[in-house]
Amino acid sequence: MAKAKPALPFKGYIQVYTGNGKGKTTAALGLALRAAGHGYRTFVGQFCKGRKTGEIAAAARLRAGGRPVIVIRQFGDIRFLRSDRPSDPEDIRRAQRGLEICRRAMTSGKYRIVVLDEICLALYFMLLSRAEVEAVLDERPADVELVLTGRRAPLWLMRRADLVTEMRERKHYYTAGVAARKGIED
Repeated sequence: MAKAKPALPFKGYIQVYTGNGKGKTTAALGLALRAAGHGYRTFVGQFCKGRKTGEIAAAARLRAGGRPVIVIRQFGDIRFLRSDRPSDPEDIRRAQRGLEICRRAMTSGKYRIVVLDEICLALYFMLLSRAEVEAVLDERPADVELVLTGRRAPLWLMRRADLVTEMRERKHYYTAGVAARKGIED
């Protein structure tokens, strides 16, 4: 009988989910759910978002040993994405504070996966600089999977990533006037 190979240490990678299609956050949360099934904890920092959603309620229910297995924090204001106003200093402050909280979570040793949800939009709207985000990428421990999501991922980030998935919209009921539905998009 062949001997079982010893388990290799976990090696983390950098993943980017971008594009105009639906599913970027959903894919990142699916990864977190899969990881939870293997006992891994995930930290999700949501940039440019600031409202209660189904994923926040669901994550609060997922616990192991009395601790949450998926922690979600939001660093934005819902009004940001619903306006055409330029970002103001408060938006920038929220994003910078959020990035620092995510950096601490990533380097804490508590989480196997860290998701920077909508970080690409935060970069696009200049809430964060390339240098600020690259500094966090540079600190990523080798055993942490780092997932960055959002439309308009910059080329430098896609080049740096180990995996890039682009969600492409072919057809969406939103164009027919269907609003975000509870439990599906919300």
